[in-house]
Amino acid sequence: MRFVDIKNDIAFRKIFGNENKKEILISFLNAVLELPKGKKIENIEIKNPFQLPEIKALKSSILDIRVTDERHISYIVEMQVEELDGFDKRVQYYTARQYSSQIEKGEDYPKLNQVIFIGILDFIFFEDDNDYITRHRTVNVKTHKSTLNGMEYNFIELPKFDEEKPINTLIEKWIYFIKKAPNLNLIPENVNDEGLKHAYEDADKHNWTKEELLSYDYASMRKADERSKTKRAVEKAVEKAVEKAVEKAIEKTIKKTIKETVIELSKNGVSIEIIAISTKLTIKQVKKILN
Repeated sequence: MRFVDIKNDIAFRKIFGNENKKEILISFLNAVLELPKGKKIENIEIKNPFQLPEIKALKSSILDIRVTDERHISYIVEMQVEELDGFDKRVQYYTARQYSSQIEKGEDYPKLNQVIFIGILDFIFFEDDNDYITRHRTVNVKTHKSTLNGMEYNFIELPKFDEEKPINTLIEKWIYFIKKAPNLNLIPENVNDEGLKHAYEDADKHNWTKEELLSYDYASMRKADERSKTKRAVEKAVEKAVEKAVEKAIEKTIKKTIKETVIELSKNGVSIEIIAISTKLTIKQVKKILN
C-alpha cells in the first residue's frame, strides 16, 4: 500500500467529502467532538462533496467541507497547512457567516442552528497551550456556563501531536492517520473503526484513478510553488530591510563625521566661509552645527 498525503487539497476533499462513504466523515466528527452515545451523529448531508473538475479549478489555499447532520447542526471541516494573515478573524467571520446564512431576512431567529468549526492545522497557532486539540465556546466568565452556544470552534494542531506515544483513542488514531499516512505501508493493526478503515482504503493510491493522481501531484506542486514564492518574498523583504538599515547607518556615520570636522576646523580658527566650502555645506548649516 502507498498512502497519499491527507493534507493535500485533492486527497483531503476526496477522503472526507466522499458522498458514497459518509461513514468516514461521521466517524471523524464523532471522534473529534467526543460525542457520547445517544448524541452521536448518525447521518450527514455533505453540502460541497468531492468533484474533481471543481476542486482542480480552486486556487485558494483554503479548503473546507460543509456538512449538516440530522439535527440540522452545521459543521465546517477545514484543512489549513499554512497560517495566513488574520487567520483567527477569518475563521470567526466564516463561521458567523455560515450561522447567519441559515435564515432569510424576516425569518424567525429560532430557526438558527448551531455551527461547529473544526480546523486541522499543520502549524502551531496557540503558543500558550500544549494540547493538540482545543475547543472554544462563548462562556460566562464568572460561571463558565455556555448559553450563547450558536458557534463553536475546534482546532487540531498537528505539530503538537506526539505520534511516538501509545495511540489508543479513536481521535488519536484519526490524527495519526492525517499526520502519518504518507509514511505508512500498511493499515495499523489497532484500527478497528469502520469509518477510519475506509479512510485508509480511500487513501491508498492503488484505488485512485489516473486523473485523480495527476490532480493530486499537480496540487502538491502548486503548494510547493506557493511556499517557494512566499519564501522568496520574505527573503526579498529581509534584503530590502537590511539595505535600508545599512544606508541609514552610513548616512548617520557621514553626518556625524561632517559634524565633528566642522567643530574641529572651527576650534583651529578656520572661518565659517572656508568651512562651508570645504565641507560643501551652506553657511547656515555650519552655524547651526556650531551653535
